[in-house]
Amino acid sequence: MHGAGNDFIVLNGIDQDLSTITRKQWQALAHRQFGIGADQILIVEKATRPDADFRYRIFNADGGEVEQCGNGSRCFVRFVLDQGLSNKNPLRVEVAHTVLTLKSLPDGQVEVDMGAPIFEHKQIPFNASGLASVQEFQEILYALPLSRPATHDSLVGVLSMGNPHAVQVVTDLEGAPVFEEGSEIEKYSAFPNRVNAGYMQVMNRNEIKLRVYERGAGETLACGTGACAAVVSGIRRGLLDSPVKVHTRGGDLHIAWGGTVENITQPVIMTGPAATAFEGETEI
Repeated sequence: MHGAGNDFIVLNGIDQDLSTITRKQWQALAHRQFGIGADQILIVEKATRPDADFRYRIFNADGGEVEQCGNGSRCFVRFVLDQGLSNKNPLRVEVAHTVLTLKSLPDGQVEVDMGAPIFEHKQIPFNASGLASVQEFQEILYALPLSRPATHDSLVGVLSMGNPHAVQVVTDLEGAPVFEEGSEIEKYSAFPNRVNAGYMQVMNRNEIKLRVYERGAGETLACGTGACAAVVSGIRRGLLDSPVKVHTRGGDLHIAWGGTVENITQPVIMTGPAATAFEGETEI
């Protein structure tokens, strides 16, 4: 499946036991030349808490399990409905730290309540010790001293959408060093669980272009949580007004956030596509 080009292997973990699959086997499945190929692998499981309909687990292409995936959540609800695992709409889905509300819309789009953004450094997690910072409107930006010379403003806004993001604004998205710099930001020591590196070009107050170097996957055609994080950071920097259309290389996402400096607990609402590319079976 894919959500705006961010592609996934989606597996039914309710009717088959996937608990013994190893990290190397996840890597092999996600390999684009020797496996099925995917940015992430999504597992549909039975819920472990009474306020959820399903549990949702995510493995990156490198085999590591992560907390959240926005584009994947839209594919998740489409898979569950198309496979007849539920006829409920909306669905409440358990992820690592919270429960998401996912709603299939009549036009084929999927709306996801991503919950409130997280700014507390311990919860992201993020260690700002020793980093220079500057305040821009409501947002504190941090300078990451990187090994390669910066060709643009490298100040990042840091937050979590269930997974950590470092978002920077660039004037020319196509010329931004996403691959060269993103891999270093991903592993930067201030982020103990690594981080997704977002590059945002502001087109107007309701429209941006975005590229994201995702931890464990590299640059993807779209990143749902990255789009949410970029819009939240842009609003807090005084550059954007909700709602915002986010142009990714794989398609458009629509992000709305009503948060203010007085009330940052408003949920982020993401709307975008989810499509099935093919179905099949594979031997492990």
